[in-house]
Amino acid sequence: FVVYSLWWTNVIADRKADRQADKVREHWAEQQQSGPGALDTKDGIGFLHVPAMRNGEVLVEKGTGTDVLDDGVAGYYTDPVKATLPTTGKVGNFAVAAHRDGHGAKFHNIDKLRTGDPIVFETRDDWYVYKVYSVLPETSKYNVKVLSSVPKESGRKKPGHYITLTTCTPVYTSRYRYVVWGELVRVEKVDAERTPPKELR
Repeated sequence: FVVYSLWWTNVIADRKADRQADKVREHWAEQQQSGPGALDTKDGIGFLHVPAMRNGEVLVEKGTGTDVLDDGVAGYYTDPVKATLPTTGKVGNFAVAAHRDGHGAKFHNIDKLRTGDPIVFETRDDWYVYKVYSVLPETSKYNVKVLSSVPKESGRKKPGHYITLTTCTPVYTSRYRYVVWGELVRVEKVDAERTPPKELR
């Protein structure tokens, strides 16, 4: 029953996430001729691409509550101390969470990520290419320091452009948190064909 429940929540969540993703891309297409636009839309802010997780593109929405993540998407932390969206150009930590099991399980394969692997965040106007530099396989779910603007637990001591992925661990539990950190290596403008960066080809 548990396996069936997890599988079925994945099916339902994936369907809903696909519909939301389509809305975001339709919105971008409608706005294409108006020049660079704001990051946020009512349906999502962009897409996360993590080849090592083999999870396709993952829609990223505002917030990390179950009301967001249960829809089969990833969500970004909104606490002002923790939230630094990459489009602002400011140094900080773009921290993102998703379920590891059930409800789409978008971060199920987070343990496949290794140092040097790419993490790409796609917005309407830009590709943000990060490279993994540190992994924390287990920490307390109350350890908010991993989301700090300068994530010192990752080994970094100075401000920079970071991304943090978090999810539950071990598999099928929510006892601890699994954390992956990446650092921005470059930003590419989106062209007319939305040609992805080399890391995604």
